Amino acid sequence: MILTMRRYFAMILVALFMFLAGVSPLGGNVYASEAESTKEDKAGSINLLNSEDSSEEDDEVPEDTGASYDLDGLSGSPDITAESAIVMDARSGEVIYAKQADAKRYPASITKVMTTLLAIENCKMDEIVSYTSEVVNSIEEGSSTAGINAGAKLTMEDTLYALMLVSANEAGAAVANHVSGSNDAFAKLMTDRAKELGCVNTNFRNPHGLPDEQHYTTAHDMGLILKEAIKHEEFRKFAGTINYTIKNDTLTNKSIDLWNHAKILRDNTEYYYKYAKGAKTGYTMAANNTLVTYAQKDGMQLLCVILKDYGADQSYYDTIHLYKWAFNTLKCIHPLKKYDLTADIKSLEGVKPDKIETYLSINPSYDKDYPVLVKKGFDAKNLTKKFRLDEDFDEGRLGYIDVKSGDKTVLTMPVTYDKSSNVALNYVTDQGGDDDLQVAKTTNKNSLIKKIVVFLLRLIVAAALIFVIMQMIRRWQLEKKRQARIQGRQNKSNNYSSYGSRNTKKKKTGNTNSRGSDQNRKRRYK
Repeated sequence: MILTMRRYFAMILVALFMFLAGVSPLGGNVYASEAESTKEDKAGSINLLNSEDSSEEDDEVPEDTGASYDLDGLSGSPDITAESAIVMDARSGEVIYAKQADAKRYPASITKVMTTLLAIENCKMDEIVSYTSEVVNSIEEGSSTAGINAGAKLTMEDTLYALMLVSANEAGAAVANHVSGSNDAFAKLMTDRAKELGCVNTNFRNPHGLPDEQHYTTAHDMGLILKEAIKHEEFRKFAGTINYTIKNDTLTNKSIDLWNHAKILRDNTEYYYKYAKGAKTGYTMAANNTLVTYAQKDGMQLLCVILKDYGADQSYYDTIHLYKWAFNTLKCIHPLKKYDLTADIKSLEGVKPDKIETYLSINPSYDKDYPVLVKKGFDAKNLTKKFRLDEDFDEGRLGYIDVKSGDKTVLTMPVTYDKSSNVALNYVTDQGGDDDLQVAKTTNKNSLIKKIVVFLLRLIVAAALIFVIMQMIRRWQLEKKRQARIQGRQNKSNNYSSYGSRNTKKKKTGNTNSRGSDQNRKRRYK
C-alpha cells in the first residue's frame, strides 16, 4: 500500500512539473494563444484550376482560379444525339448543361484520362517503363495500339504520349504494371481515386477501356476526373499535342510517329474547333463513340463529356454545338478588379484608428483578377463588395471580401498577407494585441513580465499542493502506525487469555485422576 501511494505521489509531482513547464499531460501547450485554441476553418468554397498557360508546379496553388454563380435555368441548349453529355465550368465544377449525366455508360478509351492522371500523380516523367511480353500480349487483338513491341523500354513521358495521342492500349497496360504491379491493382487504384474526386457511379476494371461489363462511369463523373486532370501541366501537354515522335533504340524501328486521333484539335479537318485545347477520344462497339474535351474562350474555361454517341463525327458536332451555345450564353466577370480594400478597412466599425493603421501596415492583398462565370445578361454593377474582419494568424489571413448580389453570395475572397515580412512577424507574435507596431518591443517586455508572474503564481500553487499532499501522506502513515500498535495490543491480550484457559483445564483433569486412585485402593482393602 505504501508503494502504491508513493507511485501516486510521484505521478502527481510529474504532472505538476509538466504544468509548471507549460505542457499539458494530455498533449498540447497550456500557453497556446487564444487565436490558436479558437481557430476555425473558414476557407471560402472556391474551386481551383490551372489556366492553360500556367507553369505552376502540380503541388502548388494554381494561378488561375475561378467560381460560378447562378447558372441554373439556362435556355436554348442544342439538341444532340449523344445519350449522355455534360458541360461544366472547368474551374468551379458548376454544371452548365446535362443530359442523362448520371446514367452509367461504358467509357471506352476516355478511361485513359484517369490512367494518365494517376501516372502523373505517382511517377516522374523520366522513369523507365518496361514493355514485357505479358504486358504487350495482354492487349486484345485488333484494338488500338502504337505498335510498341515486347522488350521496349520507354520513358513515362513517351508512354503517356502514346497513350493519349493514339490511344495505345499496350501503353495503358504498361502504365498499370509500372505503377501498381498488375492490372487489377491499378484498376482498384483508379476506382478509389475516382471516389476521392466525388465520383459515385464509376468502376474501373482496366487501364485502357477495353470492354468489360463492370467497367463503367457517367458523364458527370468523367467531368470530375477531367477537371482534376487538366490541373496538371503535363496532362494539358499530352491532351493538346497534335503530333509527337518517340525516338528510342529499344524500338523495332527506333522511332514511332504519333498523331492525335482527336480531329477537333486539328485545323486541317472539318471538325476543328479553335477554342478546344485538349481532347481524348474513345470507341468500342459496346460504348459507341465517347469524347472528352476542354476549351477556353474570353477568360472562360469549360469542359465537355460525350458518352454513347453515334459516330465520331457526331461526337465532334455535339461537342462544338454545346461549346458554342455555352460560350454565347455565359460570360466571365472580375468583380474585384476595381475594389478598394484600403477604403473598406478604414471604414471598419468599432476598430480604433491605430489598429486600422496596423492592418494596413501588413500589406493585405487579394486576387483582383479573380474570374466568376455568370449568365450573359448578368449586371455586375449591382454587386456589393464588403470586407469582413476574420483573422487567422496561422494562415496569414486578415479576413474576407464578400461579394453579393442582393442577399446571395457570389464570391468569398480571402484577404491575406505575407507572414514572412518583419512587420507581419511582429504583428503575429503580438497576436494583434499591439495597436502600434513601432512599440512592439515594449509589448514583448510586458508580455515576458506577465509570463514570469504567471509562472511564479503557478510555482506557489504547486508548492502549496505538494505541502498538502505531503501532510496527507504523513498523517496517513501516522494513522497506519497507530492502527498497528492497537492491533499488537489486541494480539497480546488474546494470547494471555488463551494461556489461562489451558491451565484451568489441566487442574480439573488432575483431580479426577486422584479420585479414581482412591476408589481403586478402597477396592483392594475390601
